Amino acid sequence: MARFDDQYLDLCERILRDGTYSDNRTGVATYRLPHQILRFDLAKEFPILTTKFVAFRHAVLEMLWIYQVQSNDVRWLQERGIKIWNEWQIDENGFYQGKDFGKEHAFTIGTAYGWIVRHYELVQNLIKTIKTDPNNRRMIMSLWQNEWLPTAALPSCVWNSQWSVIGGKLNVMVTVRSNDVPLGMPFNVSQYAVLCHLVAQACGLKVGVMTYVINDAHIYENQIDGIEEQIARRDEKLKKDGKLFDAPKLWINPKIKDFFKFDNSKDLLDIKLKNYEHQGKISMPVAV
Repeated sequence: MARFDDQYLDLCERILRDGTYSDNRTGVATYRLPHQILRFDLAKEFPILTTKFVAFRHAVLEMLWIYQVQSNDVRWLQERGIKIWNEWQIDENGFYQGKDFGKEHAFTIGTAYGWIVRHYELVQNLIKTIKTDPNNRRMIMSLWQNEWLPTAALPSCVWNSQWSVIGGKLNVMVTVRSNDVPLGMPFNVSQYAVLCHLVAQACGLKVGVMTYVINDAHIYENQIDGIEEQIARRDEKLKKDGKLFDAPKLWINPKIKDFFKFDNSKDLLDIKLKNYEHQGKISMPVAV
């Protein structure tokens, strides 16, 4: 049975039961909890929800856009049928939400995410350190760089990852400053699990533990119906079958040993899920 569903829906129930009702910059209020932590043994199970469909291909391509292609150009995603960053795209004249970012940032999200990764060569430095100094305790990729925040359309939500090699296994701790639990979190957990698998394979390691830390875990009030439907799905399936669907298996092309050589085309040829069973889509609105 998929363990991610258990942790995830337990978090959702806590937010709805104990969360503080709060306004925010989007104009859509949230229920929120501080400092939520989830832990996954990646060697035992790939974390993706089964109580609702998660668009695995979209999630992985977004991750590759950030860490492999190291791009901020939204058109790269659009060419692959992915529209999740359209709401934050700077227009052709360099404007976003009335702010002038400059024409040099047209069609991008500004100096955020992949732009930061490329600017500081974060992935290249991480892989080099893992290979040459695996006992290093300073392996950190930080997407939060103060000097570039003013020209970022959306400062990074998942902003930090800390890496360690212990006993021949690659571990990662992911830190999220603000997480839209119904929409962002299911993507983010699966994305960083895949990232850990890819980096481990590129470095000749096995995967270990992924710990996922959320500073502000929230559900928007217009997403409550969707979350309650997902909780009801779980309860109905447990009552009927006694268990949820098993987690699927992650397949990565074993021939690829270079992180930058994994296929990032629309077909995502080198990274697949096998036997992904789920209970169907649930539509959730996004707050911008």
